[in-house]
Amino acid sequence: MEAKEAAYEKFVWDNLKRNYIGNYLHGMLGMTGFRLVNAPTFLPAYLHMISGSNTIVGLGLALQQVGSIVSPIVGATQIEHRTKVMPAAMWMGGLARLQILGMAASGWLLSGQSLVIAILAFMFMFGLFMGAQRVVFGLLMAKVIPLSRRGRLQAWRNATGGLIAAVLAYFAGRYFVGANLFGNGYGVTFIFAFVLTSLGLSALNLLLREPEPPTLRAQTKLRDRIKDFPALIASDRGYMYFLIVQMLATAGRLAVPFYIIYAGTTIELNGRNLGLLSLAYLGADTLSNLLWGYMGDKTGFRRILLVSLVIWIAATVLLMNVHLMPLTFLAFFGLGAAQSGYMMAAQTMILEFGSRDEMPMRIAISATAEGIMAAIGPLAGGIMASTLGFPVVFGVSIGFLVAALLLLIVAVKEPRTARVGRI
Repeated sequence: MEAKEAAYEKFVWDNLKRNYIGNYLHGMLGMTGFRLVNAPTFLPAYLHMISGSNTIVGLGLALQQVGSIVSPIVGATQIEHRTKVMPAAMWMGGLARLQILGMAASGWLLSGQSLVIAILAFMFMFGLFMGAQRVVFGLLMAKVIPLSRRGRLQAWRNATGGLIAAVLAYFAGRYFVGANLFGNGYGVTFIFAFVLTSLGLSALNLLLREPEPPTLRAQTKLRDRIKDFPALIASDRGYMYFLIVQMLATAGRLAVPFYIIYAGTTIELNGRNLGLLSLAYLGADTLSNLLWGYMGDKTGFRRILLVSLVIWIAATVLLMNVHLMPLTFLAFFGLGAAQSGYMMAAQTMILEFGSRDEMPMRIAISATAEGIMAAIGPLAGGIMASTLGFPVVFGVSIGFLVAALLLLIVAVKEPRTARVGRI
């Protein structure tokens, strides 16, 4: 076994350059394309345009989240016993991308109620395959990128992908949607996203060299695997508390959809200010990724998670108490930096707990738990905002974030130095 582990480690380092480039291209192009679909602009606006209903927009986003709740655990059971998972990644990633193509084609082929139903169905299926894809690609990165290189990889692919996505979103809005290109500007935007994400997946498939792990779990039926969850979570107390931190922080995101709406009650939300606040949020996301990535490689990602939660809380408090544009800009900058730090830390720390054989299911459990909270949070936030007001929404959000921060400090150690098994 010692010789097998050494051979596995040697394979990873011998193929690091091409695997690094493949993961970078896949992440950069994928982020660029998926951001055009997942941004809180194009798809909600399109759904509202064809339906005329805020309820339908909410239903579509909820269906997308429900899809992502269902699939991670199923996806994990399909790959945790396989020596090579790239074939499954191509299937799951390819099916996710086909849903984007379906959204685009529907605009030319359908109209009225049929178009609305088709878009809702494609949104659900998109969430379904994206949930499974998260598990597969998380495992792939853990297999081929050493711990000491994961932070800077994510830093550069997130920064460049975010920058390109921001520029493309501007041009897509102005020249595709604004000009209603080819009679379906939104469809052209979605086709553009489909092409970019497909190029990223193709680059990964072409470049990746995947090692065969020294040990694997035996194949298990889904219902039997679900019965293992309590024992799997309890077997690593660090992961158990980290999972609770994830759920609390995700619950704290219930205020995210209302940041910009609340800002409109304290400053004039004209086109210029809206653009500046969008720049603050996306710019902080892009710039801070470089800091988070290199910091994570040097110190571990627990510290990034801690700092991002502190910034998130401080920026929310600032937003609640300012009425001047420069300070509101600063609050949005802090919110963008905090969100990017949290996402990078949460997605990377999960790869460092426990044993390698259980990694796919740990990723799946975390994705499902986050998905449940992400689906419930905005709905609860909307009800509270309508009945109790924005201060209550922000106060509840801060409460969840403070609870996550305290639990992280007290109960979660840096997994890089405290984890049970080797990755």
